[in-house]
Amino acid sequence: MPHRHLERHVIDRIGWLRASILGANDGIVSTASLIAGVAAAGASPQSLLVTGIAGLVAGAMSMAAGEYVSVSSQADAERADIARETAELETQPDFEREELTAIYQKRGLDRALAEKVVSQLMANNPLEAHMRDELGLTTEMSARPVQAAFASAGSFAVGAALPLALVLLFAGPMLTWAVTGGSLLFLALLGGIGARAGGAPIAKAVLRVTFWGAVAMAATAAIGSLFGTAVA
Repeated sequence: MPHRHLERHVIDRIGWLRASILGANDGIVSTASLIAGVAAAGASPQSLLVTGIAGLVAGAMSMAAGEYVSVSSQADAERADIARETAELETQPDFEREELTAIYQKRGLDRALAEKVVSQLMANNPLEAHMRDELGLTTEMSARPVQAAFASAGSFAVGAALPLALVLLFAGPMLTWAVTGGSLLFLALLGGIGARAGGAPIAKAVLRVTFWGAVAMAATAAIGSLFGTAVA
């Protein structure tokens, strides 16, 4: 019995992976930055906890709404293209056939072979062939607004909960350093996981995500310290 070759492609998970990584990264960075900034201003632990929880809830809802709206716009555009292509296949089948033949010729097929390939595709599922080869729309890359919204909101909440947990574990002068240091560690782990899942270089992803996270937290901490000193 021949061995079955099973291929797993990264593109199959690109929809939820992008939304999840973005949500978790934003959850860690925004919540940690918020806590660091307010802590630098001299807020009490109770205020920090309330600030962090409010940031988690508001951020998760904002991510869900934003992702749903943006991906819904993409879905609307896809449906419009499908409707247009369907109408053209019904009213201009010869033109559409020639258009698809030209596409395959540009990919290296000679005219005779391209016509043969197009004939078989048009006989099987012409709309799918045109959506894939002419417009680049596939099932794996199609817009899924609800999936993207839940992935973003859930991952944001998980990411935001990590620096928020540090508020419960540390207090006093150590709090700001614990939140920033712990959050950078979380970001490094997230960057590594995202790179591994996406098939990208791990070191580059870790460096990128921790660098920008450090910049964001340093900026908010500096602002919080400045306003805290001014108020005092």
